[in-house]
Amino acid sequence: MVGNKLTGADLKHVTIQDTFWGKYIDLVDEVILPFQWDLINDRVEGAEKSYCIRNFRIAAGKETGEHKGMVFQDTDAAKWLEAVACSLNKKRNESLEAAADQAIDLIAAAQCEDGYLNTYYTITGNKRWSDLFEGHELYTAGHMMEAAVAYFEATGKRKFLDVMCKFADHLCLVFGPEEGKIHGYPGHPEVELALVKLYRVTENRNYLWLADYFVRTRGERPCYFLNEDCIKNGNYIFPEFKDFSLDYNQSHMPLKEQETAEGHCVRAVYLYSAMADLAYEYQDGALTSQCETLWENIVNKRMYITGSIGSAAYGERFTADYDLPNDTNYSESCATVGLAMFSNRMFHLTRDGKYMDIVEKALYNTLLAGIAMDGTHFFYVNPLEVVPEVAKNPTYRHIKTTRQLWFGVACCPPNIARTLASLGNYIYASDDSTIYVNLFIRSRMECQLSGVGIRVSQECDYPENGTVTLSISPEKPGSQFTLAVRIPSYCKGAVLKINGKEETGTLERGYLYLNRIWEMEDTVVMELNVPFRYVRSNPRVRHNIGKVSLMRGPVVYCLEEADNGKYLSGVVVDTSVEPQEEFDHQLLRGTLCARLQGSCIDYEKAGDSLYGEERPVYKQAELKAIPYFCWNNRGEGEMTVWMREKE
Repeated sequence: MVGNKLTGADLKHVTIQDTFWGKYIDLVDEVILPFQWDLINDRVEGAEKSYCIRNFRIAAGKETGEHKGMVFQDTDAAKWLEAVACSLNKKRNESLEAAADQAIDLIAAAQCEDGYLNTYYTITGNKRWSDLFEGHELYTAGHMMEAAVAYFEATGKRKFLDVMCKFADHLCLVFGPEEGKIHGYPGHPEVELALVKLYRVTENRNYLWLADYFVRTRGERPCYFLNEDCIKNGNYIFPEFKDFSLDYNQSHMPLKEQETAEGHCVRAVYLYSAMADLAYEYQDGALTSQCETLWENIVNKRMYITGSIGSAAYGERFTADYDLPNDTNYSESCATVGLAMFSNRMFHLTRDGKYMDIVEKALYNTLLAGIAMDGTHFFYVNPLEVVPEVAKNPTYRHIKTTRQLWFGVACCPPNIARTLASLGNYIYASDDSTIYVNLFIRSRMECQLSGVGIRVSQECDYPENGTVTLSISPEKPGSQFTLAVRIPSYCKGAVLKINGKEETGTLERGYLYLNRIWEMEDTVVMELNVPFRYVRSNPRVRHNIGKVSLMRGPVVYCLEEADNGKYLSGVVVDTSVEPQEEFDHQLLRGTLCARLQGSCIDYEKAGDSLYGEERPVYKQAELKAIPYFCWNNRGEGEMTVWMREKE
């Protein structure tokens, strides 16, 4: 383990000026956050109601009524507040801050005297902590804690933080190994990583200890959940839970024995993120090794090429190694966010670039596919193949063929918003002597290395262009430190020059390390080879045998009906012909696309008979591929990522 801990950049000190990412970040600030504030206040016509703010008003005694929405409905407000905090950390906005303060005042008013906070249990009067398996009390508490920490860091205001510290103190009195305490843990992991965040801000080690307790006792035999009423007597809040085994929430065996990613994907990656946090805080090599094992299983056997996870809709879960269907998969946006969180934490633990490769893949593909460019429509599920007419089949009832305004379970839209608003956390990292450049996004970052101020400015047009220019400006010219620049694993060649002179540096685990004495405005220019390339999956993925996908850098491409007509499953691509660049000025305000050569079935000659002995007739076709994140921005239609390959 490395003693000199790596930390992410402070959002206050990162300015993103990127043409590509800037339009999404501006959407968060200008459209998404105000829109979602209206949504959780139930003021958007045509959208499913949230009831979130209404529930807080009832719990606070400001109006009367019954609780509505899910047991975890409070998290609509929590994730919105965290996204607002990340936005305010970059740039103050008086109207957003006033709305956030209004929500926080309401949350504080709804808190019970002993610190407990949950509108569902407060309003219904149901017994607290009696249904950890599915009641989501600790999950909801976790998102509230994350929001409170983010808001304190952004504004310096303590009210929300104090509310959640009082709640965390209550949890420390309720849970633990001592006699008289509850010896359980969350059915839906989340509070574990949140408690670590709360510890880092407050330095109250009780919070770190409780996070550790929840993680280390999970799955101990006999499993705690087996004694709860829902499992013993079948009194479930969610009826489908009766069909789920304990691996659904990763409690089927002690965590130290788990070597494969199982169950509900979001629960899994939130739990693994907490494990990585604890490994980081305690410098625990064994826990780090287990995190590595679980991560490798996900990325090498259970992850889609788009960086999404979740092969089955039923249970929103992992299934088996290499089981990756493209049209019935779940690939929840929240799960991709969680995988990016887990991977980023693993990078901080190990300084291995392979983890940031996955962060990059998740961000450029599934995360962005989850949001329309109007900022008001979202995907919850992210398939890799869609045929709208076939989606009427009940097997595909989880698939939406167009983005939605909102969802009854609305975890994904604010999760996308908070990730975009906190993008600066992923771009850079540093320790006492090294600055890491992880993502190639036009930006500026300031940090301190051993008390010396350093400014790094990044110019690029990635991944359309592989030229990345870094300007390094130490506060004290003549300062010695190390710059570490990630070389993506897909990159077959990279040339680096400092002030016009080619340098080799030291390549280690995906990073090129440049240790030198830096002067003001030293310039590092890196030329990455970022061509279009065809990618094939392991032949054990039976759904993709004989098929190929197209990528450029981290970006996955797809075919869409708007460009190529219907029956995309009948398209055959000639991979012996190099894809040709084509810039589409209309698509998402300007997007790099690709022209491919191939053929397709001539359906006009196919006839109407269901079965026959004749072979299909093929005709030459020029195909247009667009980035996966662009799909469904031009109306409903077919889409596919994997294409049949000409033999």
